Amino acid sequence: MSDRSDRPAPVTNVGRDRMGVIGEGLKSVTGWCLRLLIVAAALWVLWWVLEKIWFGVLPILLALIVTTVLSPVVGWMRRRGLPSAVATLVTLVVSIAAVLGVFVALAPSVIEQSQEIFSQANEGVGTVRDWISGPPLNLDNAQVDEYLNTAIEWLRDQSAVAAGAVASGLGAVGSALVTLALVLVLTFFFLKDGPAFLPWVRRTTGRSVGRHLTESLTRVWNTLGGFIRTQAIVSAVDAVLIGAGLLLLGVPLALTLAVLTFVGGFIPIVGAVVAGGIAVLVALVSQGFTTAVWVLVLVLAVQQIEGNVLQPALQGRSMKMHPGIILLAVAGGSTLFGIIGAFLAVPVAASVVVLLRYLSEQVDLRTGDIGAKDLALATPEGLVAAAHGEHAGVLARRAEDAPAPRQAPERLGFWAWLVGRH
Repeated sequence: MSDRSDRPAPVTNVGRDRMGVIGEGLKSVTGWCLRLLIVAAALWVLWWVLEKIWFGVLPILLALIVTTVLSPVVGWMRRRGLPSAVATLVTLVVSIAAVLGVFVALAPSVIEQSQEIFSQANEGVGTVRDWISGPPLNLDNAQVDEYLNTAIEWLRDQSAVAAGAVASGLGAVGSALVTLALVLVLTFFFLKDGPAFLPWVRRTTGRSVGRHLTESLTRVWNTLGGFIRTQAIVSAVDAVLIGAGLLLLGVPLALTLAVLTFVGGFIPIVGAVVAGGIAVLVALVSQGFTTAVWVLVLVLAVQQIEGNVLQPALQGRSMKMHPGIILLAVAGGSTLFGIIGAFLAVPVAASVVVLLRYLSEQVDLRTGDIGAKDLALATPEGLVAAAHGEHAGVLARRAEDAPAPRQAPERLGFWAWLVGRH
């Protein structure tokens, strides 16, 4: 019998066995794949539930956004000694009266100038027809009439489709009125009882979870309120500048287009482009090509001022999101939920970003990369939660550095063998 020293010595893979290392890698990959599948399934269930209860969730989201705008006014009245219910009621009544007043003031000019635009559009069609008949196209009148008749027939077909949509949309109008009523009622209670919400959360969820919820929800609230107020200021400046320019250029519906610019400003990037495009089209139909070019220059200049001056000056660093994320959020929201989805997309995305940043901070506290003193915390509860997270990280690192106790050899089962623990 030969001695063990007679066996040839290995010349490669002299350290750990390769299959052991590969098995550990596969174990990590399969573990993460399983986690991702569970998270994806949970998100799918959440999405399915959201679709079923969307008509109940939508008024809550809209009421929260309105509340972020009006809460500073109610808070100011409370500090002056006014009862909470009275301060809330006065704020809501004044706000509703202001919105209705704007629409009532604009309605006559919209009706009057719309008729003027339609008549000018007919003249514009004749001008285009004369231009097509001349050089360089030189189309004869028969061809032009054929194209016009085709266009008119298409418009008639679309009108029939639109009429059917309007008839079937009467129920949607009723649903919108119900939603509006719910938004007003919920806004009243959010404004009146809002300060009692976080203490109720802490009592209901307990100390540990309550601290995290208090800090994270406060950050979301501050971010959401700052975003809405910043967008309101930016949109108001855009509306004033564009409205003044349209008045100077003599464009019809200048005030209406200014209000449309203000409303469109709450849908970042996309809303400003759509509102500016409508202004250019109105100028083209009513005043001609030269005025339309001047309106286009005006809109582009105002948008440059907004993007390079107003937004950086008014918007905090915590709210900055890449334009690509904003575009994806608006596109996804509008595709799934229409105009309402486009309006809610950026606030929801901003809230999700705030929550992800908070989770990242908690991870960094436990890894030891940062300490509680390095964080800009919004609440005293957040300071306590951060201190607990930092302490938990210290204990975990000490446990990792301590020598591991000797254990009896583990008997491997089939699953352990399959993932490479051999």
